[in-house]
Amino acid sequence: MRRVIIESPYAGETKRNGRYLRACIKDSLLRGESPFASHALYTHALDDDKPDERRQGIAAGYVWRHVADATVIYADLGWSAGMIDGSEHARSIGQDVEVRTIGKGWDRA
Repeated sequence: MRRVIIESPYAGETKRNGRYLRACIKDSLLRGESPFASHALYTHALDDDKPDERRQGIAAGYVWRHVADATVIYADLGWSAGMIDGSEHARSIGQDVEVRTIGKGWDRA
């Protein structure tokens, strides 16, 4: 089973972005992957609106990238600054980066 880091938007429209993230995780699971999305977990413990806590969560998520097989960018909602940073980090450690879209209807899944 391929281990992937999921990058998708979170900040801003957190309710919509949370629904999208769940759809991304489901898409990844249905592909037979084992996804990890730090923003799905760490934002429940850390306050994403506090810069120090946001940085701490991002740093913790980057540690997991070293044991993943690839980083997957879900781009239906565009690219956030965090997604760009995540893709740059993945490339800097020589990790494959794949860009995906789920397509229309992700919010009904």
